[in-house]
Amino acid sequence: MRAALAPGIRLLRALPRDSRYRGLTLVLTFLSYTSYHLSRKPISIVKSQLHPNCSALGPNPHNDSNSTTWCSWAPFDGDNYKELFGALDNAFLVAYAIGMFISGIFGERLPLRYYLSGGMVLSGLFTALFGLGYFWNIHVLWYFIVVQVCNGLVQTTGWPAVVACVGNWFGKGKRGLIMGIWNSHTSVGNILGSLIAGAWVSSAWGLSFIVPGIIITIVGIICFFFLVEYPEDVDCNPPLHHTAADEDPGGVTTSEKDPEAVISNEGPLSLSGQSSVDHSNSPKEPAEEPEAISFLGALRIPGVVEFSLCLLFAKLVSYTFLYWLPLYIVNVAHFGAKEAGDLSTLFDVGGILGGIFAGLVSDYTGGRATTCCMMLVVAAPMLFLYNHVGQNGIGTSIAMLIICGALVNGPYALITTAVSADLGTHESLKGNAKALSTVTAIIDGTGSVAPCSCGGQRGPWLVWLHGKAERVRSCHPGVAPGATVPELGVSAAPEGCLLPLAVAAASSRGHREAVCPMSRSCGH
Repeated sequence: MRAALAPGIRLLRALPRDSRYRGLTLVLTFLSYTSYHLSRKPISIVKSQLHPNCSALGPNPHNDSNSTTWCSWAPFDGDNYKELFGALDNAFLVAYAIGMFISGIFGERLPLRYYLSGGMVLSGLFTALFGLGYFWNIHVLWYFIVVQVCNGLVQTTGWPAVVACVGNWFGKGKRGLIMGIWNSHTSVGNILGSLIAGAWVSSAWGLSFIVPGIIITIVGIICFFFLVEYPEDVDCNPPLHHTAADEDPGGVTTSEKDPEAVISNEGPLSLSGQSSVDHSNSPKEPAEEPEAISFLGALRIPGVVEFSLCLLFAKLVSYTFLYWLPLYIVNVAHFGAKEAGDLSTLFDVGGILGGIFAGLVSDYTGGRATTCCMMLVVAAPMLFLYNHVGQNGIGTSIAMLIICGALVNGPYALITTAVSADLGTHESLKGNAKALSTVTAIIDGTGSVAPCSCGGQRGPWLVWLHGKAERVRSCHPGVAPGATVPELGVSAAPEGCLLPLAVAAASSRGHREAVCPMSRSCGH
């Protein structure tokens, strides 16, 4: 007796052919960027082990005179360990910011599958090399700096490539929701990276880097064998990014006459991203390969510069939490290294919820900028509030981390995914140029400048300032702890002013976007 066909196979056969490939693209790109962030996270977990509180571990078994740092890993065993940690982060972020502007240009001109999989294998190599410093007993700062610089450069291959792949398969309708859910790979990667690194941080911290390096290498090999860059490559229908019917001769957009048109410019959408309208007459392959857009040409696309400046501030806050939140929790809340790593994942849990919420609201309202503006304006006071009530108990800390993560990472996710894809397929291009990778790289590269700007590295500089404040507080008990978080609230405030600039500039060039209601309070 032969068994019935497996339910999963029946489901796959019931799905349209295009839907299967779209789903495969979403899953592969999701796993790809999950592994990218998984490989970036260990350093924030391991910092507390490179310079732990040795006095809490008992007497020095080596009977050295330096009893307070006997368990630290040289060269991070001195009083300047925070500056050295900042140098490690700065090495990665500066290389990442510079490399990102170049990466988009290469990504537009090279096969995305080769570019992405090659970058993932190299990222795995340099991530593992950092961990091998533990087993090779390396105590030279420049070794870790060089590895961080190389890793920062090769990590830039990821984001432009995955956004371009998803943008090639999905049109504008409901792009915000789909990419909001898909963008949870950032937070999922941070969470998995924290948990994996935390498993070995106290025993053999080198494995906290080597295991993520192996994971990203394996995922890169899988992408090399299975990723499909364009629908035309497998005879699927390409999505519609915009239609000529979006604007009538009177200058009124379809979406202004019918709000539902904002999410239905391709017709009713299913999970596949396909329109119910018959596109059978659409050509399977373009007659001519579009020319890759130049860097300056991408800058002239309406909204690119303005949203890039907005991300400058959003990424500052997000990456400072990424690199320093576990250490902040250890020093302020006095948790152990593993517990602090686990607790820091709640910020990323909030980021998942915030990204989905931002995408859903922006699709429903048609206003990407308005959605980001409102969430960022609320984020600034919430960061101040976290500083005052986050230490009142574990329940309060959990709630505030989730809320702050949603408000900070939600707009960050929307700008780097749906907004980047919208601008990379902007109607002003008229299909004559490929711009997805370049636009994505410009926006994300500009955002990456923020954590390593303002005198070298503002995020770690704020943590250094917090360390100074803690020394003052030890002599003056009236000084409140946790000076870093309010400073981040101040950093978040300008974002609400930059988004109306994006709206105004885009509107003046004929690019429809909802007007931010906060524009007047931001000085406009």
